[in-house]
Amino acid sequence: MIASLAYTLMYLVFGVFAIQWLLPRHRPLNRLWLGMSLGLLAEMVLPALCAFFLSFTAQAHVAAAAILTAATFGCYFVRDRREAAPWDEAETALLRQLVLVALPLTVIGAYLQYTHTMRADAAGNWHVGQSTYGDLPMHLSFMTGLVGKRFPADYPFYPGNRLSYPFLTDSLSSTFYLLGTGLQASVILPGTLMMALCFAGVLILARQMTSGRRIAVLAALFFFLNGGLGFLYDYDLAGGGTESLSAYFSTVRERTETILTGYYRTPTNQPDPNNLRWSNVICDLMVPQRTILGGWCMVIPCFYLLDAVFRPRVREAEGGLRGLLLLGIWAGLLPMVHTHSFLALGLASLGAMVYDLIHGDPNVLPMRRKRLQILIPYLIFAGTALLLAAPQLILFTFRQTFQGGDGHEFLKWQFNWVNNPGGNGMRDLYLWFYIKNIGLPFVMLIGGLLARKPRNLRFFSMALPILLAAELIRFQPNEYDNNKLFYLAWLLCCMIAADWCGDVWRRLRGLPGRAVLAGAAAVVVFLSAGLSLWRECVSDYVAFGRESVEAGEYIRDHTDRDAVFITGTEHLNPVCAIAGRDVVCGPDLWLYWHGFDTRERQAELAAFYADPAEYAWVAEKYGADYVYVSSWERNNYDIDEAAMRARYLRVFENGEAALYRIQ
Repeated sequence: MIASLAYTLMYLVFGVFAIQWLLPRHRPLNRLWLGMSLGLLAEMVLPALCAFFLSFTAQAHVAAAAILTAATFGCYFVRDRREAAPWDEAETALLRQLVLVALPLTVIGAYLQYTHTMRADAAGNWHVGQSTYGDLPMHLSFMTGLVGKRFPADYPFYPGNRLSYPFLTDSLSSTFYLLGTGLQASVILPGTLMMALCFAGVLILARQMTSGRRIAVLAALFFFLNGGLGFLYDYDLAGGGTESLSAYFSTVRERTETILTGYYRTPTNQPDPNNLRWSNVICDLMVPQRTILGGWCMVIPCFYLLDAVFRPRVREAEGGLRGLLLLGIWAGLLPMVHTHSFLALGLASLGAMVYDLIHGDPNVLPMRRKRLQILIPYLIFAGTALLLAAPQLILFTFRQTFQGGDGHEFLKWQFNWVNNPGGNGMRDLYLWFYIKNIGLPFVMLIGGLLARKPRNLRFFSMALPILLAAELIRFQPNEYDNNKLFYLAWLLCCMIAADWCGDVWRRLRGLPGRAVLAGAAAVVVFLSAGLSLWRECVSDYVAFGRESVEAGEYIRDHTDRDAVFITGTEHLNPVCAIAGRDVVCGPDLWLYWHGFDTRERQAELAAFYADPAEYAWVAEKYGADYVYVSSWERNNYDIDEAAMRARYLRVFENGEAALYRIQ
């Protein structure tokens, strides 16, 4: 663990120095956050880049460290020689907000990372939480499976097909794992760091985009404690028809128990029957969906730089061309961190450019002057970003996006997201769907837009192209995944909603009961999120029993790194998740939504398990070295295990699984 922490610390320190030299006129805490984020981005990108030549090995990481050192010294030679912006009262106020808001959220995030990431009990079983039960084994397969591989790598659970899923967040954990950190800690440590940078980043972004300190906090809370009006569905009849106060509280208690123990019964995530789809970002995105977490950790600094670089009055004061090029490089490295974040940033930049070309800044650049002076910086940014992004998009993203077929098309016209499932008709009235899912902040957003503040209208011009794209185009076979765009648009909208809320609060000054009104509004805004976080904190599921862990660790320690295994298609598969070995075919739970038709391989696996002698060619076809037989395979296939034992050498067996070597 010490080696991985030291390696990461090197990147963070070098990132802080790079930002200090390139953007000294940005505020101190802004520089610290930007530097740590830049360092983490470099740790994602550079070892992966070297893995194209040296495989994902210790040697690749040494080469990456050398590149990092050279790049950091390069930043020194092109540094901005002006004096750094000093610490002032505004920084002290922000530090207080970070301690009071970002730190508690980070503690919650760290706790969820711990409880939701293969937490071992006294018996040796590995536990997860509700939100990580489905996706974490996939990410573990990438984390363990990328170690030692030459890039571009294949899917570890569908070999022969290039891994086009954005993998750099998972390869960051692979770095920890390769350098000696345990599997659980390799997930928790970078995950917690990324969550901390997200929490701090939104506060810093909100300070830059809003007009007051409290408004910045409110904007951050609107984003991270999102929930909507789902609690009304859970408690709409609570106490109805009862004859006593005790009976009323008993009903409320029973319904709360259902929320805390049921599988996806929280007020933020009930697809059926209530069409509640605005999942809490901490519970259902940042903790389980690690690619989103990495993407947000990197796109929030891009939003910050986008706002700073293209505000003419502060462009030169805060970095000028250096900030512009840094934004372009940062954006260009996003696709394989999180493609949706790259797309959202591009759409937001387009909206900002159109707004600036129409409105300009009358205090600096009167519109009688040529709009070319506005357009050129945007073209420099776009050209830099696309130059770096193009190889990633061509080699990875486009290959998967356009493979299509058999209902797996990635791009398809579809209006109104999940409220119009499959394009077959809306389940709720259009505005009501968003009001009940997002809640009062959505109403506040409308109020903020009607107020027509130029600054807020510019923010909405950035959010609008993202919203239109997500509302009109389904970007993946799973229509729900458009939320990866919606939430980034909502991040920008939170600034507008919070600003309007602040205006209303000031106008109500002197009104008796103003504090009571604010308290009631806070309950309505945050109750659903609070219940969802509570549920996630107490959720507990066994992902891998003790004997499954034993089997996975045996395979990890006693088989070749490039061995291929025939297994069933269960998503809780210790062969790929724990051992990091390739399996012939993984579950449709992941592969279908990545655009693959697995029916042929699944049929071949079933035939092989039923008659390993007759279908021995299946093992030869996929270059399999071992056959794995566990309780899942025994329950889901008609296995001739006697023929398996007669034909192949059994090298491991316990009460859960047996492993056969193909000779």
